[in-house]
Amino acid sequence: MLDSLVLHDFRCFARAEFHPAPGLNLLSAPNASGKSSLLEGICVALRLQSPRAGMLTEAVRRGAGGFSLRGRCGDRELACHYSAGEGRQLKLDGVAQRKSEDYLRVGLVAFFANEDIELVRGSSSKRRRFVDFLAIQCDAGYLKNLRAYERALRSRNFLLKEGAHRGREITAYDGPLLAAGDYLGGVRRGLCAELGPMVARHVTAISPRAEVSGLRYERSGGDDLAAALAASAGEERRLRQTLVGPHRDDILLELEGAAAATFASEGQQRTLALALRLAQAELIRSRRGSPPVYLLDDIFGELDTERRRRLLRVLPGDAQRILTTTNWQWLEEAEEAAEWTIRDARVARV
Repeated sequence: MLDSLVLHDFRCFARAEFHPAPGLNLLSAPNASGKSSLLEGICVALRLQSPRAGMLTEAVRRGAGGFSLRGRCGDRELACHYSAGEGRQLKLDGVAQRKSEDYLRVGLVAFFANEDIELVRGSSSKRRRFVDFLAIQCDAGYLKNLRAYERALRSRNFLLKEGAHRGREITAYDGPLLAAGDYLGGVRRGLCAELGPMVARHVTAISPRAEVSGLRYERSGGDDLAAALAASAGEERRLRQTLVGPHRDDILLELEGAAAATFASEGQQRTLALALRLAQAELIRSRRGSPPVYLLDDIFGELDTERRRRLLRVLPGDAQRILTTTNWQWLEEAEEAAEWTIRDARVARV
């Protein structure tokens, strides 16, 4: 659990502190007051990844040279500093970290946002990001292989753009691409096989109606990536890009036997997106032995009353939950909770 977070020059916060309770935390404040930024700060501090920004430089407070985040989880202290000039600098228990592996073993996160509906109806890149975020928290070798695959893919695509005369150099990157790609595909397939039944159960728990969901991982080149890469050689030289591999894989989602992106209503799509996030958190807990911190960013306004109540009931009571909204007037009853607000870019207990 997150015991404390101190933010410096992060988004709207010049300096702010947050000391969430172990159980349920309710954060209510007007729009544009910093609720989403606070949850983003928690995610960056624990996972070094923003759910909102593609680059960390976007999270630096306007006019500042960089940001700093300092968090405590139990007896471990995490510190992350970022600036455009120096990049990212990490400390774990006061000791500088050249790599992020040990740092990332400390905190686990499940992040819920309104934009999660794009997991169902958006591009395949969003679903790949979803499964990568899960895999990095569940599999010790995943991040290393993901970075190796991305390096090989960038180099290979650069050479493909140069033209056919770079053929021997292009082939030199096939080995690293295949080794890392097969690892990623195997982990993703295994995780999706576990996710499917969990998603189905959570759809049933959240939806007022009994609905059947399906989830399947689809590899762009099929099960034999080496054969698919060889078969696509002519076409990729014509298009000058790598056409098969984990960067083109997808997760196929169905509801009542039909493609959820096409045939499900918005309410059904939101239910399925929530079920995906709940299943993600459940699988993290199963693999790591402890629950992640649940961060729910202002998602309740898009749900009807029945789905709100059902969602609150399925959140595990022994996990730390931090929920934001503009107000909690609709919440008739809940367990004992710590209530917070944000005033003048400072977090305050109500």
